[in-house]
Amino acid sequence: MYDESIKLIEMPEHDSISVCVYCENDDLFALGERINEKYEDAYMNGYNWDALIRFYVGQQAPELMDEIGTDPEAGMFSAYMNYSPENLEKMKRFETHVRQMLANEARLMAFIDANLDDIEWD
Repeated sequence: MYDESIKLIEMPEHDSISVCVYCENDDLFALGERINEKYEDAYMNGYNWDALIRFYVGQQAPELMDEIGTDPEAGMFSAYMNYSPENLEKMKRFETHVRQMLANEARLMAFIDANLDDIEWD
């Protein structure tokens, strides 16, 4: 559903691999508004997507979050690593976790509800 909102970008010529989440794409923006309606602290700009994604992936695969850097902006979240075949596989796993997080809205809302006070909202 959010295929256009999430991109794995390989740039070996720049020694970089990124997973970008474009928060202002229509479907993801609408999801962010629904999250914010239910949870006042969760205004879903890039910074709060960063908080949610880092927390979610950290719960699922903490070893990934020990190695992956993040860079949120107002309308985008980006995770990154230096380019290598091993890191490319890690970033593919990271992307899979993000997609799984977004795959079921009811499950995502239940996750946020259960962890609301532990997520470091902006």
